[in-house]
Amino acid sequence: MTAFVALLRAVNVGGRKLIMTELRGIADELGLEDAGTFIASGNLLFRTRRSEESVKALLEKAIGEHMGADVPVMVRTAAEMAAAVTSNPFPDSPRAKVAAIFLDEAPPRDTIENAKNVADERMALGSREIYVAYPDGMGQSKLQIPAAKTGTARNMNTVAKLAELLREME
Repeated sequence: MTAFVALLRAVNVGGRKLIMTELRGIADELGLEDAGTFIASGNLLFRTRRSEESVKALLEKAIGEHMGADVPVMVRTAAEMAAAVTSNPFPDSPRAKVAAIFLDEAPPRDTIENAKNVADERMALGSREIYVAYPDGMGQSKLQIPAAKTGTARNMNTVAKLAELLREME
């Protein structure tokens, strides 16, 4: 069995509410094992024999039906989350001020060049992530990254905790 985390995009922001007990219930209905959540921003941990693609499709369909709206889901294994932590190109920045923006595919090579409203933020590309260091915090930033539009961001404190929880599930 593989331990996965599903990272939901844009839940519990802007009026799109999803109670985490409901999310665990959806996971249970789909037959995902040992389902649990971490904080209320849409992080679902579980184990399954299904593939990443299969789980992604099942979750997007079930959550979309439950919420009456499309909810993109990025899925990662324990190893991929651990790699996201160790690949952080900004280890000297506070973890709370560095985000990994998770994508379904590798970010385009011109991602950084196409970013808009860049102030003092620093960016780097990962395998299926865009890393951003926000010296003044994410909430103050006006940075726009077109390639990140379909992704979902987590700060490195959350990424590290999810990697730890997944490691414990394996």
